[in-house]
Amino acid sequence: MTGLEWLCIGMLVSFFVLLLAGMPVALTLATVGFVFGALGFGTGLFNLLPLRIYGVVANYQWLAIPLFVFMGVMLEKSRLADDLLDVVGHIAGGLRGGMALGIIGVGVLMGATTGIVGATVITLGLLTLPTLLKRGYDPGIACGAICASGTLGQIIPPSLILILLSDILQLSVGTLFAAAVIPGMLLAAIYCIYIVIVGMIWPDKVPPIPRAERDAVSRRQLWIRFFKVVVPPVLLVMSVLGSIIGGVAAPTEAASMGALGAIVVTAFAGRMSWKVLRETCQQTTRITAMMMFILICAQVFSIAFRGLHGEGLISAMFDWLPGGLAADIWFLMALIFVLGFFIEWIEISYIAVPLFLPVFVAQNVDLVWLAMLICVNLQTSFLTPPFGWALFFLRGVAPPEIKTKHIYRGVVPFILMQVLAVTLVFFFPQLALWLPKAIGW
Repeated sequence: MTGLEWLCIGMLVSFFVLLLAGMPVALTLATVGFVFGALGFGTGLFNLLPLRIYGVVANYQWLAIPLFVFMGVMLEKSRLADDLLDVVGHIAGGLRGGMALGIIGVGVLMGATTGIVGATVITLGLLTLPTLLKRGYDPGIACGAICASGTLGQIIPPSLILILLSDILQLSVGTLFAAAVIPGMLLAAIYCIYIVIVGMIWPDKVPPIPRAERDAVSRRQLWIRFFKVVVPPVLLVMSVLGSIIGGVAAPTEAASMGALGAIVVTAFAGRMSWKVLRETCQQTTRITAMMMFILICAQVFSIAFRGLHGEGLISAMFDWLPGGLAADIWFLMALIFVLGFFIEWIEISYIAVPLFLPVFVAQNVDLVWLAMLICVNLQTSFLTPPFGWALFFLRGVAPPEIKTKHIYRGVVPFILMQVLAVTLVFFFPQLALWLPKAIGW
């Protein structure tokens, strides 16, 4: 290997060392990029940096990020999830595992409306975990269902992962939104099947809501609340996604209508106030600024890595792998899975994916299919210890009787189910490709 390639390896090793040492991701990307780029070529390598940064901040599609974030934060701040959970839980509560099925249903709805894992896990944990424990649910199953349901927003559109991947892979956002619908619903269905099976084999672990409690709320009252609480957010999501997938509106236009719709839904529920609006704007600004700062710092890393012939090094590494294209894809999947133990999805998206993308482009891999494999795989990064963020969020709001071992034990089956979903999408590509083709994307 040449001296530049050794510098490239040193750059990757230094990145992970600094990351594990606790240095912020954005600063880690910029630091190793500047240091190793300067060692290899001097400061002249970074003359292209201003143009690269301008290309990032001037990208029109990034307007969708703050708008979708605003939509999600507004619905989360309005605490509509409280009512959602109560209604859906009572509807499904007569079944063994009915409350867990209700949690998964609310996770789907909140994922499609908020897409914010921390907000969903914390809300579900605060509202449902004490109740589930009181009703005799196994602590591990309760914790696993809450954590896994909270991560569904990362694949069910509109998802920030899909927006970022559309930029990395140079694909239409609408195409990825359409492609993610069936895999996202598949993952939720696998969770539900697991809960039903547990209810059949170990009924004491997931008991139903007592009949006396269910009878305390009349069916008429329940359905009135259903149409008031559940239907408006569902209609909002359907209108936003339908306008994008159907080609009626661009993602940025649909996102703006989603932000306005979130305000209307919150006002309709009687939850709108200046305090909610102010907190929503503040949190939206923080989340958007964090993401854009990482994107900008990633440009430094990218320029240095390419200048040090990193792409050639990656290509040679794949040439050493036996097994052809299937082995290449599974190597990427395994790498993303392992990285998920240590770093977040946004860093994985902007580090691992661009490094390996030229290899798959050269082999004419369908990038929409590859994006869905990556997206489903990235779900695991929220659940895998020691740095699974969903585990941290739930640990922070869990009652004292819930131990860390309960959370870790509970998420293991759901991690395996996510791996199963990746396998199904790999062997049945039409799960990801059918809907985009059916609607003409």
